[in-house]
Amino acid sequence: METRELRYFVAVAEELHFGRAAQRLGIAQPPLSRAIQQLERRLGGALFDRSSRTVALTEAGSVLLVEGRAALDAVDAAERRTRRAVASVTSRPGLVLVTKASASSELLAKLLDAYAAEPGAVPVDVILCGPAEQERLLREGQADVALLHQPFDSTAGFHTEELSREGQVAVLPAGHPLTSRAHVHMADISALPGLPLPRWPDPDGSYPPGPGPQVRDHAQLLQLVALGRACAVSPESCRAQLHDDLAAVPVLDAPTVTTVIAWPPHSRSRAVADLVRTATRL
Repeated sequence: METRELRYFVAVAEELHFGRAAQRLGIAQPPLSRAIQQLERRLGGALFDRSSRTVALTEAGSVLLVEGRAALDAVDAAERRTRRAVASVTSRPGLVLVTKASASSELLAKLLDAYAAEPGAVPVDVILCGPAEQERLLREGQADVALLHQPFDSTAGFHTEELSREGQVAVLPAGHPLTSRAHVHMADISALPGLPLPRWPDPDGSYPPGPGPQVRDHAQLLQLVALGRACAVSPESCRAQLHDDLAAVPVLDAPTVTTVIAWPPHSRSRAVADLVRTATRL
């Protein structure tokens, strides 16, 4: 199966309209239709149910859509990584590290300083992204290495080294009655009147249903907590970012947060290996 055929198929499967798919691909509709028909003949079955008014995926087409998207993502990531490898030879080499904004700030600063002091260190560009975006950027080849946080981020398919573990705290407005306690439980947090937990966006950008406010980043969340509009459960290290109008109380039954450094298993970069080695020594 050719990459071109997969791109044609995915366009039709996402648009469910041959005319719109052809326009999106920048080709005429007849050759697109012929290409899909040839693909169906080669695979031995229909990928679409067609009528005079509608186009719908068959069961086989639904399977190919999932697999085809994954294959095209892998091809695009391979191209980006190859271009980065070529650029590292023809120009000044460097690394791209991606991490969630506001997370592991102290660890990141120590890592960058320690690595910069190593013989043969290369420049490191840092991408600060939104929640749960590090994995996608690393998988797509837009970064060489990432700081991920379990259980929130998936490390499936990556090589990893554990860097730290920490508990979590409830972040509350200063002076709230719970801040006088030595610790709390998740049940105490979820039952707080007027201080709902926030809603973070899903990978597709939509927000799950619920009473909590929609948030996009940690700074926005902390401001909402200070205003008495929400509470939060965050890693212990967030204490360094809290101002006087906020307080933190340990949550005994919140899951432990494990920070790992992750990289693609096919990486042969000496710079990535040196950065990982430096991180594990910290």
